[in-house]
This record gives sequence, structure tokens and C-alpha cells, in this order.
Amino acid sequence: MPRLPRLAGVATAVLALGLVAAAPATGAEPLVTDARILTHFDLAAGQTPENIALERDGSADLTFAYARQIAHITLDGDLEIRATLPDVANPDTPVVHSALVTGIARAHDGTLYVNYATGTSRTGVWRIPRDGGTPVQIARLPDDGLPNGLALDERHGVLYVADSALGTVWRVPRSGGKATAWARDTALDPLPAPPASGFGANGIKIHGNAVWVSDTDRGTLLRIPFGPGRSAGAVETRASGLAGIDDFTFPGRGDSALAALNDTSRVVLVRRDGTRTVALTQADGLSNPTSVAVRGRTVYVPSAAYLTQRDPNLLLARLRHLLGRV
Repeated sequence: MPRLPRLAGVATAVLALGLVAAAPATGAEPLVTDARILTHFDLAAGQTPENIALERDGSADLTFAYARQIAHITLDGDLEIRATLPDVANPDTPVVHSALVTGIARAHDGTLYVNYATGTSRTGVWRIPRDGGTPVQIARLPDDGLPNGLALDERHGVLYVADSALGTVWRVPRSGGKATAWARDTALDPLPAPPASGFGANGIKIHGNAVWVSDTDRGTLLRIPFGPGRSAGAVETRASGLAGIDDFTFPGRGDSALAALNDTSRVVLVRRDGTRTVALTQADGLSNPTSVAVRGRTVYVPSAAYLTQRDPNLLLARLRHLLGRV
């Protein structure tokens, strides 16, 4: 969830802070172990990691929101800038009023797709060649929107975009073309800012014949099942009380999700019955985490330090057990 950092010289978007009640872990064993920071980023350079996609070798591709960059991080912690989105004169993105790169998705052939929010005609989905290169806009999204999370359905050749300002899930052909509103619902909307953040639909994943979306202001995790012809079914609230939820992932085949709670610098496991367990905290090195990814039993958590203004980083940890279908 992008917030305007003080380094940009504009006031940070204010969020309603809250604590999430955590169900105790089963037994005395922690859910994750061996947390360590793989690499630290430069806040002054705008290296605020917003979203993550994993390569086959376990390395990571990150969007640096306010630097407008896509960075590649090896398992040794080495950093390479793969692409930079073009500068925009007089950006006017809702809520943040700056141009920023948000969600990222990776195809099996290595092609990267990212969302770019600008408040101009350059707002939309952009494609970046494998191993980097010149970004190309493949779809335009509304100037008054804030495209945030991004998910790729490679089998059906489409991308889904969670729009935090317009409370909409957009559907975009992977090959490029016109975006269509796939789902609109009050449950996807932001709440008025202030006192809320103005961020509605945020993270997005395709899982279990459905599109899942987090709503930051409402603190909810939502499921939108696919209907006939891959249309959007009725929105279901699967979990609530997740104050400051940003992006999330599914670490197993079931409906339990690991979610980043930006405000309180936590990652929690949200089970399919809505109960939750705290997995990682600020004590482990989190600093306003924005997203989560899992490869095998390795957990990746980027932190953007939007509110703490201290130590944006990429943290790795290890799941003690594979979660299967829980």
C-alpha cells in the first residue's frame, strides 16, 4: 500500500491505526523461524518496495514505488535495477499525488507486468521484457484511479488490477488492449480520507477459482468467485478486523493466507475460518510491510517504511510446516 513518504515533501496519507487480535499458535511452536533481513534499501533514493514477484531461482523482482523502478534482488542480496518507468510532468494520482509503480506480476517466460499510477494518461498496466528493458504501456486505466495490486491469470491470458481509489477490479488482456471493469462493489471501496486512508481494494491474488482482494480501509479479505464465462460472482467477506491490510499470498493449497499489515508492521496467518496468528513483527525487522510471497517454505516480505521512515528492506523467513489445505 503506497503512502507518500516525507522524503517526497508531501504529507503522509493518514490511516486509522488499529491492533489485530491474534489467535494463539497451535502448541508452542512458532509459525515461522529464522527471520533475517536479506538486504536494506535506500529510503532517500525512493527505494520503497511495494510489491514482489519471484523468479524460478528464488530471486525477487520488486517495485520501488516512488523511485518508479523495478529492482531485481538475488539470494545473496545483490540489487540490480531492471527498468524505470518514464517520468510524468505534474502527476496527480489520487490520495498520494505522485507517480508511483505498484503491483507486479511475472509470466513463466520472464515477462514482467507492473501497474503505474500517475493521474495522467500514463496510468495503466506496463510490460517489461525478460531481464529488463524499456517498459511499454499495454493498457490505459482511468486517470482518477489508483491501480495497486496486480495478478496474472496466465492460463486465460488476462491480468486483474485492484483499483484502490475507484473500488474496482479491472480486467486487462495480457496481450494489451482495453481494460474492462470486472467487479465493482461497496466492499471494494475506500473510506473517506481523512480520517481513513482513502485506500480500498489493494492486494489481489487468483486462487481456488476465485479472485481474492484485500480492502485496506475496511480491514477485510474478500473472495470473488468466478461465474459463468469467468464473470465476477458475488463478493464474499472471508476475514475482517485486519487493520491496515496490504497485499497477501496463499502459502498452501488451502484458503489460509499470509497477509501484510502495514500499519502495525506485522505479518499474520489468516485461516479460512477467519482466525489468525501473528507470524512476524517489527521485532523481526518488519518496517511497514507491503506484500508477502512464498516459495516452498521460504517467506519473502518487503517493507517500505512508509510510516516508520526507517529501514526499508526485504526480509526472509522459513515456514516451520507446509500448510497444505488448511
